[in-house]
Amino acid sequence: MRDVYVIGAHTIKFGRYINKSIKNLAAETIVPCLKEAGLDKGDIQALWFANSGWGYYKGQESIRAQCALRPIGIESIPMTNVENACAGGSTAFHHAWLGVASGLYDITMAVGAEKVNHPNKMKIFAGFLGGLDTENINKNLDTMSIFLMNDEDKKNMKEKVEQYATFAKKGGDRKKKKQTLGDRFNEYSDMLTVYFHLKDILGKETVARLRKLMGGDHSPFMDVYAFAARQHMKKYGSTFEQLATIASKNHYHSSLNPNAQYNFTVTPEQVMADRMVSWPFTRAMCAPIGDGAASAIVCDEKTAKRLGLMSQAVKVRASILGSGRERSFDDTDIGERLGKIAYAKAGLGPKDVDFAEVHDATAYGELHQAEALGFCKEGEGGRLAESGATRIGGRIPINVSGGLESRGHPIGASGLAQIHELVTQLRGSAGARQVKGAKIGLAENGGGALGQEEAAMCIHILERPVK
Repeated sequence: MRDVYVIGAHTIKFGRYINKSIKNLAAETIVPCLKEAGLDKGDIQALWFANSGWGYYKGQESIRAQCALRPIGIESIPMTNVENACAGGSTAFHHAWLGVASGLYDITMAVGAEKVNHPNKMKIFAGFLGGLDTENINKNLDTMSIFLMNDEDKKNMKEKVEQYATFAKKGGDRKKKKQTLGDRFNEYSDMLTVYFHLKDILGKETVARLRKLMGGDHSPFMDVYAFAARQHMKKYGSTFEQLATIASKNHYHSSLNPNAQYNFTVTPEQVMADRMVSWPFTRAMCAPIGDGAASAIVCDEKTAKRLGLMSQAVKVRASILGSGRERSFDDTDIGERLGKIAYAKAGLGPKDVDFAEVHDATAYGELHQAEALGFCKEGEGGRLAESGATRIGGRIPINVSGGLESRGHPIGASGLAQIHELVTQLRGSAGARQVKGAKIGLAENGGGALGQEEAAMCIHILERPVK
């Protein structure tokens, strides 16, 4: 296998782009990425395109890359459409890497573009069901009761809500506008649209069961994540306050990142006073709904030298893609399994990593992955964050971009945004959020849920350019 280098990486600012199409978003990252590498679109020999929701939202069920990229003149070359839930972007990068590492191509590209925002709010949350095994959805629903709160959980939640209520940020929640008759008609129309779509796919009874689980502004995923967090709290003594520390830290990091969806800071107390989503998660601890696009170009060493780009060429030390397996909550986690493989491939260990971008759909996701990837012992993820070790300037800065919680999480683009952050840091170009002396960066990106863990996961380890 040949050594592979990232010679171009780009992300647009994540946010809300209701009036832009997937084609618009893809173009906005591809053109500057090509420019950064000094390449023309004709230089790309193969491309992998990640997207999860275009089919559900707009009916573009297939040939997505070919439809999205032809308007900017990328055609004829091999294009592969990638769907791997939240791990789609990093999966696209893995295959772009593989195309060059195998010797099949010299220059390849990975692109992720996603629009999660939609005028029909119900459609957004229904779209997340694609990250589950929908043919066995009733079996999954049968087990969902284990993720519900018991009386002790409810008591703990009530105590914390009352304890931190006085720290609520004034104006944090907008007052609901009084609904007109037209507003109510549109709301019911949206609900019926989603209902009939899901009824055709899942059946009337299943939709009725789902409706009970999907009340409020969260998907069933939040209940699964929350259950895992509560188990960790009971087993190791991790706390609500530690989760808030993680979320506050990530909001601070994102305030230094112009590409982040959120550019404001919040204190741990304000995080804990925010609206409860699923105990122990408040809204500020969870990734927001967002749109975006990101991309990366990779090549072999000979090509990088021929192009005169070695000074900006970030080496890929390891690129690992794996799938989840049936296991109990106490068995070895997918992040730990794949992390060991990635470290072995890179010839490195956790202590060699200078900073990391990990999949934090919730603050607990960061806590858990810090343990799984070996940055601290099992059970110590909360204390690691509490010590300040994961902040810029700490021993192992995590999610310096702001992570999914604050940078944003447009599904198909998230993994490539992580790659962009690693490349930016390793080139020493991150400005106010620069990790001093960054030599080795790691990105972990998971997608979907089957049983007790992610359905898919990628781990990438990158090394700074040789000056």
